[in-house]
Amino acid sequence: MSYDVVIPGVIGRVEVRSPTLPPATHTNAWVLGAERVTVVDPASPWPEEQEALASALAPLSVERILLTHHHVDHVSGAEDLRARTGAPIVAHPITADLVDFEVDEFLEEGPPLDCDGTSWTVLHTPGHAPGHLCLHDPASATIVAGDMVAGVGTIVLVPPEGDLGHYLAQLGRLRDLSPARLCAAHGPVITDAVAYLQHYLDHRNMRTEQVRSGLRAASSAVSPRDLVPGIYPELPELFWGIAAAQVHCHLLWLEGRGEVRSLGPSHEVWELT
Repeated sequence: MSYDVVIPGVIGRVEVRSPTLPPATHTNAWVLGAERVTVVDPASPWPEEQEALASALAPLSVERILLTHHHVDHVSGAEDLRARTGAPIVAHPITADLVDFEVDEFLEEGPPLDCDGTSWTVLHTPGHAPGHLCLHDPASATIVAGDMVAGVGTIVLVPPEGDLGHYLAQLGRLRDLSPARLCAAHGPVITDAVAYLQHYLDHRNMRTEQVRSGLRAASSAVSPRDLVPGIYPELPELFWGIAAAQVHCHLLWLEGRGEVRSLGPSHEVWELT
């Protein structure tokens, strides 16, 4: 494990093996600053990975530990790094309510966060998770994007915490900042950032149209899982449960627009209005 400099004095990265979803196998622990640093998403629950992260950070002074959101592949090494460095864990108040350890300081959208002389704008970006945070450095046009996008794999939305309407709005917001690069939690640095964010928007809108088409073609009300084979024909059945959660998010968004309604004793099947 090594410390990779992405922008000297501004941001670096340590990849840590984490319990994330395939095809990703690692989470990027982003390091903001040059000497007194903020470490974003120390993710691994495994002692050997925690030790390797600490070794990679050894030449630096850790000032704070920042969590983009509460998922285990982002927070599992936070307590260990706090114990080693004495640095406080900071997160959005919603995230603090969702993790099973104490968060030392709350961070919400508002005043910029100073990271060793670089001023990062804090953005509350719900959609993937309700307390999700991104960080934006206007000077270098860099966004630490957490799980808003991925350099490898895709982003999963699982209701009720996954909300497609919020997610689309925040993707558009990030795109409109005209970033040069996205530093996502998984995969390489994304350098065609605006086009990448637009692709994510277009892809989700395409999936929504596929859900509409699937409902039009159905002879009766159907469940999210019933729609999966037509929308994800290449997907092994092992992953149909995750895909059904994505379809459910689209159905909930369409329900909010008055385009579909849920039926059945537990609202488990859907039809067009």
